[in-house]
Amino acid sequence: MQQVATELAAKAAGPYSQAIVHGGLAYVSGCIGVCPEKMALVEGGVLAQVSMAFANMEAVLKASGSSLSNVIKTTVYMTKMSDFAEVNALYAEKFNGHKPARSCLAAAELPKGALFEIDCIAVVNDSSPAASK
Repeated sequence: MQQVATELAAKAAGPYSQAIVHGGLAYVSGCIGVCPEKMALVEGGVLAQVSMAFANMEAVLKASGSSLSNVIKTTVYMTKMSDFAEVNALYAEKFNGHKPARSCLAAAELPKGALFEIDCIAVVNDSSPAASK
């Protein structure tokens, strides 16, 4: 089991890892729309937060030896289901035709007042340093 951390994504805000790689899978913790440099939510509403959350998740996936195309399951959390259609459209764009299994939940509140959060499980490339540990 290997803990994963990268400065290219928002730091973990508590006693947890950005991801854990174990058994050929990367378990990526929840990512919100926090800019890694400022550690503050990006401005611009839910779509700006979705884009930043995906950038954070992609950075953690890369550090884990994986990528969006290797994601097999996501869980999406939203504070307003009325944002579902536009969030879903951007989600589909980010995955570019790849369709991992997904759960989508309404949350009364998310960390730092975020409007969107996503976590995932992804297959790790066999040749990555994370996969060999």
